[in-house]
Amino acid sequence: MKKARYMILIYILIAIFTVSGCSTPTPVVIVVTATSLPPTEAPVLETATTAAPVQVAVAGPQSGDKIKWVDGSNLVYVPPSEFVMGNDGFDAPVHNVTVDGFWIQQTKVTNRMYAQCVSVGSCLTPTQEIGGPVYSNPDYANHPVVGVTWDQANAYCAWSLGRLPTEAEWEKSARGLNANIYPWGNDEPACDILNFGYCSGRTSEVDAFTQGASFYGVYDMAGNVFEWVADWYDQAYYQNSPAVNPTGPESGQYRSIRGSSFETDPDQAASAIRHYGAQAYHSRDLGFRCVIPKPQPMAPYCQLSAYIPSGAIVSNGCELPQTEVAGNYCTASESIATVDLPVDAIYDSGKNLNCTEAVVDGQRRLTCVGPSNTQESTNQMTVCNPTCSNSPTVTGAAPTCDPGYTLDVNSGMCNYTPIVGQVTVAGCPAGYLLVDRGGQQACVIGQDANGQCPLGLYYDSLARSCVPPNGNTLVPYGLDNPSLAIQNYAGCATGYAYNDTFQCCQAVTGNTYPGCAPGSTFNSDLGACSPGEIKLSGPGCVTLDVTTFKCESPKDICSNIRSETRCINNAYACRWNEAADLCEMIKK
Repeated sequence: MKKARYMILIYILIAIFTVSGCSTPTPVVIVVTATSLPPTEAPVLETATTAAPVQVAVAGPQSGDKIKWVDGSNLVYVPPSEFVMGNDGFDAPVHNVTVDGFWIQQTKVTNRMYAQCVSVGSCLTPTQEIGGPVYSNPDYANHPVVGVTWDQANAYCAWSLGRLPTEAEWEKSARGLNANIYPWGNDEPACDILNFGYCSGRTSEVDAFTQGASFYGVYDMAGNVFEWVADWYDQAYYQNSPAVNPTGPESGQYRSIRGSSFETDPDQAASAIRHYGAQAYHSRDLGFRCVIPKPQPMAPYCQLSAYIPSGAIVSNGCELPQTEVAGNYCTASESIATVDLPVDAIYDSGKNLNCTEAVVDGQRRLTCVGPSNTQESTNQMTVCNPTCSNSPTVTGAAPTCDPGYTLDVNSGMCNYTPIVGQVTVAGCPAGYLLVDRGGQQACVIGQDANGQCPLGLYYDSLARSCVPPNGNTLVPYGLDNPSLAIQNYAGCATGYAYNDTFQCCQAVTGNTYPGCAPGSTFNSDLGACSPGEIKLSGPGCVTLDVTTFKCESPKDICSNIRSETRCINNAYACRWNEAADLCEMIKK
C-alpha cells in the first residue's frame, strides 16, 4: 500500500513538469531546509558596529622614545645594555655595568610638578633656601624644585609611581654608551650648553639647555642643580659592586648625590663624579628626578589644561629686543639682579629697582638692587626697541586638547570624552588613527598637535598607534569601553579616584590636575599653556620679571616698639595687633 502511494506521487510530479514545459512559465516556490555551512562559508554582513578588541603585535619602545607621565613630566626610554661606569677617581674606578631598560624623567622635577604632589597631600612643602627662588612663585614654575631632603624626593617619586634612579641608572642616562665625559660628549663645558660656574648665578628653567642633552635626550644632567639618587654612598662600593643592576650598599651614613649645579667649577662638571650628603640635607642647588622602571597603563585624567601647539606663536615682523635676566645673587648687604640688553634698547626699571649700567665683555648690562634683601621680590622691567613702529601679534594660537579630550569653552579646560571607536563615513575623528584590528577597521588614539601620544603612551611603529610601554594594546585610551577600561587600566595616582562613569581619574579634592608641561607657561590671555614665549607690552617692547632673592632673615625691629603710632609709622615691616596690644612683624 505504501509503495502504491509513492508511485502515484511520482506520476503527479511527472505530469506537472510536462505541462509546465509546454505552457507559459509560472513562478514556483520551493522550500528548502538548509544544512549548516562551514564557518568559512558563512555570509559576512557589513555593519557599523565597533570591531571587537584584539591584541596586536608591537615593536616595543626604542631608545629615546618619550611618554607623558602622571606628574606632567616627559619620560625618556633608556634600553637595556652594558655601559662604562666610573672615571678612575678615588671613589669611582672604571668598570662595566649592565642595567635593565627603564624610563627616566627628561627634566629635573620642577616647582610646578612638585606643587601637584603637595596639593594632593603626598609631599611636604620644600624648605625656602636663602638665595634660592621661592618655590610657589609662578615665575619659577619651570625651575627645578630645591630645598628638598632625600626623603622628600623619595616620597615624590613614590607618588609619581616610580623611585629615585640608582647611581648606575643616572650615570648611564648621562653618559650614554660611548663613555662620554659629559652628557653632550667630550667637549669642554661652556655657558651655552649648561648652567654652571656662576654663568647666571641662579637656577635656570629645566629645558633651557637642550643643546647639552645626553645621548638619550635627557636634559640638565650637568649643571643647574645637583640631584639626589637612590643609593647609599660608600667610597669603596664600585670595587665590589654587582655587574648587573647595582643598587648601592644596603645601608650607610650618607646618600649619593650626582650631577653638578649653577655654582659648580668646570673641573667638577664630569658626569662620573660622585657626591654625597646626609639624608636630611637640603640646599638651594640640590633637586632630583625620578625613574619609572616599568610604567603601567594609568587611566587618563578627567581634566587637563588646554595648550597652544609649539610654533603657533609668531610676530608680524617687528624685531624685539633680545634681553634676559642674566643672574641673581646676594652680596653682604644687598640682593642683586643683572639684566643683559641690546646697546640701542631703552628701558624702564620701575620704581622698585635701582639699576646702574655698564658694558661687561662687550655686553651692555644692568646691575639692579632690589627693594629688600630680607624677602624675595619680583618687579617688572620694560625693554623696548625704539625703531619699532608696529606691535607683534599672536596668530594661529587657538587652544587645543590632547586626543580623547574636548575643550570646554566655559572653563578653558580639556574634558576627557572617549569615543566608541566606530569608523564613520568621514573616517575617524581628529586625533584618532584608522587601523586594522582583527580584519576590521577601527579608530584608535593618535598623537597630539605636538607629535606626542597622550598620557602613558608612546607611538609604536609596528602597532601603528599609541600604546602603553607594557605592550597591552587592549587599553582603551580615548575609547568608550567601561568594561575593558576596568580590566586594563592600572589605576590612578594618590589623590585621584577612578570614575567608572567617565573612565578617568578624578581629583579627590579641589581641581588639582597636572599643570603646563615643562618648558611651557600658562598664558592667561589665551587661557592655555603656551610654549616659551615673551610677554608683549607695546610696539617692539618686552616685559621682564626681574626677581631679587631673599638674602638674609628679616630683623625683628617691631617687637621692641611699644607705641601704636610709631608702629604704624613703620608699616613697611610692622603692624599693630590691637587685641594683643603690641607691635609685630608683618609675615611676608
